[in-house]
Formats: sequence, structure tokens, C-alpha cells
Amino acid sequence: MLELRREQLNRYITPLREGGSLPALAEADDGFRYVVKFRGGGHGSKALISELIGGEIARRAGLRVPELVFLDLDEDFGRTEGDEEIQDLLRASTGLNLGLHFLGGALAWDVAANSPDPYEASRIVWVDAFLTNVDRTARNTNMLIWNRELWLIDHGASLLFHHSWNGWEKAALSPFAYIKDHALLPYAAHLEEVDAEMHRLIIPEFIDRLVDLIPTEWLSQASETVSPEEQRHVYRTFLKERLSNSKIFVDNAITARKALV
Repeated sequence: MLELRREQLNRYITPLREGGSLPALAEADDGFRYVVKFRGGGHGSKALISELIGGEIARRAGLRVPELVFLDLDEDFGRTEGDEEIQDLLRASTGLNLGLHFLGGALAWDVAANSPDPYEASRIVWVDAFLTNVDRTARNTNMLIWNRELWLIDHGASLLFHHSWNGWEKAALSPFAYIKDHALLPYAAHLEEVDAEMHRLIIPEFIDRLVDLIPTEWLSQASETVSPEEQRHVYRTFLKERLSNSKIFVDNAITARKALV
């Protein structure tokens, strides 16, 4: 069964200003620290939905992703924070948010200094092309080295289609041109083998369970015109159609890689 733990945030530690939506390091009632993605941030709950879907699909694909946890934030949280911008963010984020378990001591993965395993690189490229994730470039890899292993963070820029519900059917069948800028594309030498593996792992039943996991309150905030039920239908259909037609984005990635190596 696919499920996330749910905890109560109890201490705001510090903002992480390298993120465009002002994520923060905070502590929950379980005593652990989390990188919190707030529903009151720049892209609202859509960024949290992308993070949830992207992170759990990457985990299903056998990649390392910090544990995702639902985090409740009450009205009093962060009241002593002196920064007015952060105060406004926290007030707008009352309710359910999303956290990634904080990897203490982790270092940024540097494309100039680190060489990934080609099969692992192929899995990451496949997942990002599947999710239409634009944010895994050499300039900003959103990957960490922790305990000498590669970990993926920040899938909030995935699922480009849901920023405009128009044309999602076409987006499901797109080759994803931005894959040419992917930090790991030069190393991704096993895309065809990985594609076959992903069809065994990311099955339609898993997609259904994952989409059911999206909190209704996030969907209600994400659109005033499209109901939560309709949004779930779109997410399910988009992901299943994209999976069924993965040859489109895999062939495009293979072609883009040939231009680089």
C-alpha cells in the first residue's frame, strides 16, 4: 500500500533561499528535520503535487529520494519569525504541506566532479523525460551526494502541463525537447533497457494509487474551475498515456544524446 506519514510542524529553523518558492528547514513532532515545501509558495499546491508525484515515481523507479511526509502547519507556526515575507508565506500555508527528510551533511552533485553509473543515469533521464521535469540541468542538478550515494531532490518543476489545463492530451504525447539540457544525458547509455524496466515497475495500478494520494485540499487550491475529481482523472490519464507511449520521449532522448557524445 502506498502511503505517506503525516506529522505536525513545531519549529521553523531557517529559510532555504536558494529555492524560488522559499522552502525552509523545519522540525516536526517526530523530532526529525524536513525541507518543507509550502503550499503558499510561488506555484501554490501545484508545486507540491509535482513534488509528490515526481518523488514517488522516482522512488518506484529504484532511485534514491528522501522520504516524503505530509506536514501540518497551524496558524501559530513561525509567528516569531521577523521576516514579513516569510510571515506572509506561512500564513498562506496554513494546513497541509509537504516535507522531504533533511539529509544532513549532503553535498551538491557537481557535473564537473562526479560521474554517475550509466544505468542509474539512464533511469534518472527516463524519469525526468516521463515527468517533463525541466530542472535537472548542469547549472542546477537538484541532486545530492549523501553517504557516497546519489540522491534526487526537488521535483517541483515537473508536470508542466498542469500550469495550464489546456492541451494536456498533446503534452502526454510530447517528446520533451528540454531533455537535451539534462545534466546526466551524456551518461545515459541504457535508455532502451531502462524503458523496458520502467514498464514493469510503473504499472497503471501504481499510478492510480499515487494519484489517489494527492490531498483534496491541494487540488481545490490548484484550480478554481477544474474539480478535484476532474484533476485526478487528468493526472491519471496523462501519466498512463505517457507511459504507454514512452517510445516517443525515449527515442527523442536517444537522439539528443547522440548529438552530445
